[in-house]
Amino acid sequence: MDFVMTALAFRSFLAALIGLGWTATLHAQEVTDADAASFEAWRSGFETRLVERGVDQAIATAMMEGLEIDPRILDRDSNQPEFVRPIWVYLNGAASDVRVANGRRAQENHAEALIAVEDQFDVETDILTAIWGLESAYGEIMGNFDLVRSLATLAWDGRRRSFAESQLFAVADMLTNGYARRDDLLGSWAGAMGQTQFIPTTYMARAVDVDGDGRRDIWRSEADALGSAANLLTVAGWEAEAPVVAEVTLPDGFDYGDWSPRRRRAVSLWAIDGLKLAEGEWAAEDMYRTGRLLIPAGSNGPAFLAFGNFDALMEYNNSTAYALGVAYLARRISGEADLPDGWPEDDVPLTRTQARQLQTALTELGYDTQGIDGRIGPNSRAALRAFQSDNGLVADGYAGRRAFNAVMAAAAG
Repeated sequence: MDFVMTALAFRSFLAALIGLGWTATLHAQEVTDADAASFEAWRSGFETRLVERGVDQAIATAMMEGLEIDPRILDRDSNQPEFVRPIWVYLNGAASDVRVANGRRAQENHAEALIAVEDQFDVETDILTAIWGLESAYGEIMGNFDLVRSLATLAWDGRRRSFAESQLFAVADMLTNGYARRDDLLGSWAGAMGQTQFIPTTYMARAVDVDGDGRRDIWRSEADALGSAANLLTVAGWEAEAPVVAEVTLPDGFDYGDWSPRRRRAVSLWAIDGLKLAEGEWAAEDMYRTGRLLIPAGSNGPAFLAFGNFDALMEYNNSTAYALGVAYLARRISGEADLPDGWPEDDVPLTRTQARQLQTALTELGYDTQGIDGRIGPNSRAALRAFQSDNGLVADGYAGRRAFNAVMAAAAG
């Protein structure tokens, strides 16, 4: 959701870390008198800026009066987990048997709302149900943090001030337009809210009133929450009844050096190059669709062709794992598919510390990662691929333990 970790994602992340033998110990940071004074100066100044932007004084005061630092937010924002969850662990949780069963039950209980939303926005109910399940466990886990206090704490802390203040301005717009009440504003620690976990700017841009009561109530109205998610996907280019993602097999001798996860080609051209569906044959109408080849766990894991609807899901949450999770949860809810297998479970992703070591070593070897932050993004993957290509390795850019060992050996000379 616009790069924000949801409450459910945070809880699932901690559960996965516990399964890997690691737990985070979060202790509330001490708020000093100097911190409190600094926050009060920011709070007062921001309230003034709200009014200068045209927000009614009563609304600005209702938002900001009496706010204090929430030390829990500082804890969560500053404590980055050391372990990175493997994509196969994420998928097993995202499309678990329990989540599938709960999704089918949610569809039965809220069939009227789902059908109304599908009819209005032409987005399939299974996809909407899957998003609903991943974002809030079908409305059960929406977060209970005071959204304004959370965002104010993030804004005062400064590391994400621009983001947090933009969300607070959007909150003021929500209140001004009567879209929400001050006591509605509960959500995740990072600013997401409601059954579909929208941040305030996304709410203002994409939330809709489907049930016709005059409010965009993504907290209590399943129709509004699901309709808002559908509207987001529609604006992002969702195509009804079109494929989202397909597992494929690569031909022997596939040229990873010529591959880019951003490169789009028609299915017919991929097929000429030897890509095949993992199961079945391509439908004739799909041969002219364009797709990107994704190899999220490297050459020793499964490969996927991602279509336009996959990219629309990434507008909701810019994560390959998330989009795969939605797609496969939707399929499992409908009874269509099992989860992909064949993951390289002996080649897990690097920890944050190892990722920083990898970035440092690659840069010292002449493969600039454009920063050393412990996060393996496009620049780090490009640097790793260049190293792999120059050293006779499969240039898949997957930062697992095998790639780490190869780079560190080269750096050691």
